[in-house]
Amino acid sequence: MSTDAPSRPEARNPRGFADRRGADLVAERRLVARVSAVYERWGFEPLETGAFEYADALGKFLPDADRPNEGVFALQDDDDQWMALRYDLTAPLARFAAQGWETLPKPFRRYAFGPVWRNEKPGPGRFREFVQCDADTVGSDRPEADAEIIAMACEGLRAAGLDADKAVVRVSNRKLFDGLFEAGGVIDPGQRLTALRAIDKFDRLGWDGVSALLGEGRLDESGDYTKGANLPIGVAATIEAFLASAGDSALSRTATLEAVARAGGLGATGEAALEELAAIDRALTAMKVSEDAVRFDPTIVRGLEYYTGAVFEAELLLDTTDDKGRAVRFGSIGGGGRYDDLVARFTGERLPATGFSFGVSRLASALKAAGRGAADSVRGPVVVIVFSDADMQHYLDAVSELRNAGIAAELYLGRAGMKAQMKYADRRGAPAAVILGGDEIAAGQVTVKDLDAGRILAAGVTDNEAWKSERPGQRVVARGELVATVRAIVEGARTGS
Repeated sequence: MSTDAPSRPEARNPRGFADRRGADLVAERRLVARVSAVYERWGFEPLETGAFEYADALGKFLPDADRPNEGVFALQDDDDQWMALRYDLTAPLARFAAQGWETLPKPFRRYAFGPVWRNEKPGPGRFREFVQCDADTVGSDRPEADAEIIAMACEGLRAAGLDADKAVVRVSNRKLFDGLFEAGGVIDPGQRLTALRAIDKFDRLGWDGVSALLGEGRLDESGDYTKGANLPIGVAATIEAFLASAGDSALSRTATLEAVARAGGLGATGEAALEELAAIDRALTAMKVSEDAVRFDPTIVRGLEYYTGAVFEAELLLDTTDDKGRAVRFGSIGGGGRYDDLVARFTGERLPATGFSFGVSRLASALKAAGRGAADSVRGPVVVIVFSDADMQHYLDAVSELRNAGIAAELYLGRAGMKAQMKYADRRGAPAAVILGGDEIAAGQVTVKDLDAGRILAAGVTDNEAWKSERPGQRVVARGELVATVRAIVEGARTGS
């Protein structure tokens, strides 16, 4: 008989899967609520689809084909059909639109939010499971539809808590590179996509890194090797000149288009892209969207294959640091574009569509790293302290009164003493603690400790004994004044008074 103790699993997170609790989770939910309110104000209706889609519905439109499992997390159903966790909210929309197009209002304007999953290499602020919040218009080929999505994204960024100068939406058109590829004789779709994904990394890798990915390939700092596009040298040189022609971020949208046109080599497809961007610019100007909020940047291509025209990317301009104080660049916090061929995979008929997606988890992480997170304002409940089982009815009455008055409250249900309970209330971020000892109960009174006031005073106290004797923020009131006293503390904490 073996005497070996059973092995215990190590408690650990899979890489790229984060636990979120308390303030961080509330911060994400607030972001979703604020951005969703913008989408609804612009006339988009909510839609929710399932977490799984059949793999053939995703097709070749996968986020990272170089990763195992083709960039997604897949499993085989009991009927031998392969299903995959959705990697974004756009592919499910395309399937939904194809299923019920005849019954939908046209154009169909919907927004959606929820978790998505990508089997990609995780990094700072880059997760394998994260929350997105999207808005899309299906059934309109007008450039004004693209402009509206872009303008709405700007308003969503402001609703999320970013000032106008702390984020920018960069816009381009995939057809610009289609024109360059056509002129250079690059016709293989896989080769084109690999090149576009390389160009999409221009802001992180610079030209040297992109050049390697346009050629044979690149070995990164971690030792991972990424196969390159193997473009002809002449085409790579043309792309370098093209990127350099539009490298001045101070140019106006119109001036940027003029600079791209002067670079030449775009062909008819590229010229059409410039016309589409010019129409988007006119609509943005009519909607009074500033040059600082939205810029044209031809280096933006987006990594997903399904984009067919205009593409957009929201970039965070806040200074951010990690938990060790080191500077971290978050870069993109959302993006989107036009995808006119995605629904056609199901129906065989081209159906124009355009949309934008916020990376909610990424944006929440970035705001927290910049010291700007909504989590800072999230408070815990008022805590009712427990002294004696014999007086439990009094404690239950107090917590019920507070809850019925709309005040978040909890009864301490551990078995620790008073000191530990007060420490617990502080760790919970409680604005106040309610104390009903035997003396208070006998006298028809209650002691309410304003924990916020105590924290403020404690921060400036030099004589600890004096602070203890003065008992800052603590007051004894009649039992019937409990709710009013606690409400004043809670509302004072919300207003900062």
